[in-house]
Amino acid sequence: MASQLLSAVGNHISLPESYVRPESQRPRLHDVINDTNIPIIDLGSPDKQQIVAQVADACRSFGFFQVVNHGVTVDSMQKMMGVASEFFHLPPEEKEKYYSDDTTKKMRLSTSFNIRKESVRNWRDYLRLHCYPLEELVPGWPSNPASFKEVVSAYCREVRQLGFRLLGAISLSLELEEDYLEKMLGEQEQHMAVNYYPKCPDPELTYGLPAHTDPNVLTILLQDPNVAGLQVLKDGRWMAVRPLPNALVVNVADQLQALSNGRYRSVRHRAVVNSDKERISVASFLCPGNSVVISPPEKLVGGDGCRAMYRSYTYEQYYDKFWSRALDEHCLDFFKR
Repeated sequence: MASQLLSAVGNHISLPESYVRPESQRPRLHDVINDTNIPIIDLGSPDKQQIVAQVADACRSFGFFQVVNHGVTVDSMQKMMGVASEFFHLPPEEKEKYYSDDTTKKMRLSTSFNIRKESVRNWRDYLRLHCYPLEELVPGWPSNPASFKEVVSAYCREVRQLGFRLLGAISLSLELEEDYLEKMLGEQEQHMAVNYYPKCPDPELTYGLPAHTDPNVLTILLQDPNVAGLQVLKDGRWMAVRPLPNALVVNVADQLQALSNGRYRSVRHRAVVNSDKERISVASFLCPGNSVVISPPEKLVGGDGCRAMYRSYTYEQYYDKFWSRALDEHCLDFFKR
């Protein structure tokens, strides 16, 4: 099975046919806007009202923003990227132990997105980890590299705290109590995808990940500071998200669009690949508890005749649907009223 991993091969001379997109689905990299940055929010600002206003504006108009002075230490971020690189450069026979296509597993190494469902593959390997509660899950994580469990655990804890802080700002931006979202989302799950995009012989013909939205509430992305790859759809055009040193990228995910009753946008984004450099990114996903019912607060429905855009459902129902379909279908559409 390890032979399916892109990282099991030293250098890819040509793009295998199974990765080539039909012409109408290719990235058209020459059309991408490179000179515009998504909003940057300084969470270290003493002006809390300003932070809340900036969060509201970014979630409404963009669905994405970068945060600086966010409380996740530079040391933790650098170690996380370092251990991720070490892992993907392990010998193939070492990685083979962790390989699985079973999307229900709480720890697995896989490739593409969901190769059981895809007709064309994506130029990506990834390590998927469930990260909460840590003490129950860490024993099942890789022991090689030797520092993996310690480094990734520390990073997970810091990101979780940042996630709760952001949920507080988002609650306030929706004119709800600061702890509203944190309370209603229950004992929140936390997942991580450690993504590895090898050098690609022909980036114009394939994707690291095609356009998609995330199924969770909030995603916090640690990017390689030297290699761009994330792109966001804005007003019908793809925009490259330039990595800022020591910043993290935050995006609204599907559950926040549903909970905000469409006020905030779970925006389509994609990962493109590079012919000169490999790229690593670490996506952390804050998720509702499985049995939590997703439904907007009364304050955001009614009054002005505005009804709920989506029917109520549990996160478990949503997540099952997300993994059962192709990535290019917007899962939230299946739950519209």
